[in-house]
Amino acid sequence: MVIKKIPAYLCPMLKATLLKATKAGGDVLQHYFNGSFQVTSKSSVNDLVTEADKNAETAIFNVIRENFPQHFILSEESGELSADSNVKWIIDPLDGTVNFAHGIPICCVSIGVEQDGEMIMGAVYNPFLNEFFFAEKGQGAYLNDQRIQVSTKSEMHKACMVTGFPYTWGEYTHSPIEIFEYFVKQGQPVRRLGSAAIDLCWVACGRFDGYYEHSLNAWDAAAGFLIVEEAGGKVTDFKGNRYSPYQRTLIATNGLIHEPLIDIVNGKY
Repeated sequence: MVIKKIPAYLCPMLKATLLKATKAGGDVLQHYFNGSFQVTSKSSVNDLVTEADKNAETAIFNVIRENFPQHFILSEESGELSADSNVKWIIDPLDGTVNFAHGIPICCVSIGVEQDGEMIMGAVYNPFLNEFFFAEKGQGAYLNDQRIQVSTKSEMHKACMVTGFPYTWGEYTHSPIEIFEYFVKQGQPVRRLGSAAIDLCWVACGRFDGYYEHSLNAWDAAAGFLIVEEAGGKVTDFKGNRYSPYQRTLIATNGLIHEPLIDIVNGKY
C-alpha cells in the first residue's frame, strides 16, 4: 500500500484550519458560558453533555469540512465519521464539561490531527483564560505564540502533580484513590482540575511536573500529549510504553520524574 503524505503546500493550510476550527469552538463556548443551556447525562449522572458541546462541535466540523471535506473525523459527541483518508481529526469540542456546566472556567477545546497513525499537530484553547496551546511535530510547543518548556524539577517528592478520576469505576489493581491517597499521605501537592487536555498543557508549560490518569479516551489527550512531547516532556502508558491515544492509561511528566511516577502508579512505593 502506498502511504499518501500531505503535500508540503497543504501543511500551512492544515495548520490554519486547525487554528481556525479550535478558535471557532472556543467562540461557541464563550457564547454559552454562565448562560442558559440544556444539560443531559451520558454514562453516569455526572458524565455530562451540554448544548455548548454539540454546537461547538458543529462549528468545528464546519471549518474542517470547508477545506478538508475528505478527512476522517473522530469526535467525542458524534463518534467516528469515517472516510477514505490517512488524516484524522480527533476532537473534544468541550473538555471539562462538568466545570463548564458549573461556571468553572477550567475547560477548553482540544483538537489533534493524526496522519498515518502519528499525531502531527495539536491545539488546545481555553477562551476563559485566553490560553491557546499549539504544537506541530518536530516544531516545538507554544502558548499564545511563546515557546514553552516542561519544568526542570528532578526530585519526585517535591513535584507538583495533577490527576483525574473516572466517572464510572472499573476494576483497578492500584486504584486512582489508592494512588491519590499515597501522595496525600506524603504531604505532596496533587491537583484535580477536571480537564485532561488542560492538565497536559499545564505539564507542557511547567506548571505541573507530572500527570497521571487511569481512564482516558482518544479525544481527551490526542492534542495534549503531543504538546507535552514537543515541550520536551515524556508521555507513556502506565507500563512505560510509547503512548497511544487509543489506550486508556497515561503518564506525562517533565521526563525527570517519569520512572519514579511509573513505580508509584503501579503500587511500588
